[in-house]
Amino acid sequence: MLKIIQLLVLTDNYIYLIHDEVSGETAVVDPAVAEPVLDYLAKQGWQLKYVLNTHHHLDHVEGNTALKQNTGCKVIAGQSDAQRIPDFDSGVSEGDELFLGEHKIRVIATPGHTSGHVVYLFEQDELLFCGDTLFVMGCGRLFEGSPEQMYASLTKLKALPCETKVYCAHEYTQANGRFALSVEPDNQALQAKILRVAQLRNNNQPTVPSTIAEERATNPFFRADSLSVQNTLGLIGSKSVEVFTALRKRKDVF
Repeated sequence: MLKIIQLLVLTDNYIYLIHDEVSGETAVVDPAVAEPVLDYLAKQGWQLKYVLNTHHHLDHVEGNTALKQNTGCKVIAGQSDAQRIPDFDSGVSEGDELFLGEHKIRVIATPGHTSGHVVYLFEQDELLFCGDTLFVMGCGRLFEGSPEQMYASLTKLKALPCETKVYCAHEYTQANGRFALSVEPDNQALQAKILRVAQLRNNNQPTVPSTIAEERATNPFFRADSLSVQNTLGLIGSKSVEVFTALRKRKDVF
């Protein structure tokens, strides 16, 4: 049984602690800062095995050094990011596997937001820790990759089982929802989701996790084949990657 602790830091960053209650092993995903992680580990008496970094941006890795110094954990990240990750220990690539106790973690390469971005899928548990590749009703900006790369990366994630829970690294949901509604205003699932999100935020509750099924129904970056989205963009019948490219450009200035 996995226990997932979601820590909100730096206004809108999520750090995830993942604890296997059988083996006692713990991993942390994208520690922007170390202190709240160390505090939680100490209170629970948990031992940290892994830092799992999705990419090199500072708001995902600044806790690495203190966590490694204090716990002796291993810092894992995409192999191509070896020179950009603080206290890097071991690189992973597409299809590689890690284990937290008996729980298998599959690595999926998702270049686009950055060139070396990876995500971590707990396959049997249907949990996806996706950094800044996929957000609730959104996706990351293309800082280093091409639209074609990001579309291919998102296509991999869209193909995951419907019930897979999506644990992204930021609370960007309300802004993403406003954009999604602007390009697909007649999407009833989206309208309903935005109302639920507003209720959560009004109660100071997180909107994460989502699920792959919810993202297929409401995330415009998963819906480049939607005639409604295509019509808004004036791209009826265009290739999905072209629609995605137009969506991403529109979102950048929204």
